[in-house]
Amino acid sequence: MADRKELLGRVGSMQQLAYVRPVTYEEGRARGMRAFEVKNGPLKFSVMTDKCLDLTDVSFGGHNVSFLAKPGLMGRNHFDTNGSEAQRSIMGGMLFTCGLENICAPCKIDGKEFPMHGRIRTTPAEHAGADARWVGDDYILTVSGTMREAELFGENLVLRRKITTCYGENRICIEDEITNEGFRREPMMLLYHINVGYPLLCEDSEILIPSKKVIPRDETAAENVAYWNRMEAPRDHEPEYVFLHEMAADQEGKTFATVLNQKLGIGLKVEYDVGELPYFMQWKSVASGDYVIGLEPANSSVYGKQYHIEEKSLHEMEPFATERKRIVLTFLSGRELEIERRKAEEFRQ
Repeated sequence: MADRKELLGRVGSMQQLAYVRPVTYEEGRARGMRAFEVKNGPLKFSVMTDKCLDLTDVSFGGHNVSFLAKPGLMGRNHFDTNGSEAQRSIMGGMLFTCGLENICAPCKIDGKEFPMHGRIRTTPAEHAGADARWVGDDYILTVSGTMREAELFGENLVLRRKITTCYGENRICIEDEITNEGFRREPMMLLYHINVGYPLLCEDSEILIPSKKVIPRDETAAENVAYWNRMEAPRDHEPEYVFLHEMAADQEGKTFATVLNQKLGIGLKVEYDVGELPYFMQWKSVASGDYVIGLEPANSSVYGKQYHIEEKSLHEMEPFATERKRIVLTFLSGRELEIERRKAEEFRQ
């Protein structure tokens, strides 16, 4: 990569190559929703200001990487926290954040409703902002903001998020800081729902997860557990499968999950720390129209809140405690695909 002086000699504005721009959508279910559009060379993505600074459409080298559910782009609506009808407000995207008081299935505990995948995913950001600037010879693009999940006489959990990408490096780094600003111990469940879609995802794809053990969620998944690492062609009316993985990690606790497509020449690698996120679930749907792989590092199980209460394993935070999480999405091409395949094989050994 050229240094700052050389690069600036070749462009009129750095926006030829990289930018972050605020936008507001003007039609359909997304009307009025605010976002940031980010371009970093061949990598393009959108960050939803009004929905937890989550990532929606992501493309790399001109190819779509992310999944978008049937409802498409949408702002907040009355389906968001309405039990299982929350599925009508899940638009997918590259990432939507699940939590902070519940993940996965909706439930009712002690008379209180907890919607599917929680409330944080539809919480708009406060103090949202973006920046693009030189740091030495690195041109850094940043989006940041704060989301608060709070209730009168209830919880007061704050999620501060910073998303960064550097020109010339095909990576998105998501750094989260969660603080319990309340005066009581509070449950804090968190799942990063990272969704891969066509054309990166197809019959040519390989799913590389350094799993020590694969556990099917239910009987339907059990019947298909032998095929967790490959993607078939779409099939009409096919049920979803969910697999729980016990992840191998290096000496520092780092691990990953990767989707490669040699024929297309691109791939996606998700990296995180098992100490921060000890659970990993894989969502696989080959259903026509719902064709997706979900890679889901989490601090809680897909079995949900009631399960953890019964098992006395519900993750809680002390008053004014803070936890930090970091997820890195790396977009691969060329020789990197074969290198990553070899790394995955070595990692499992």
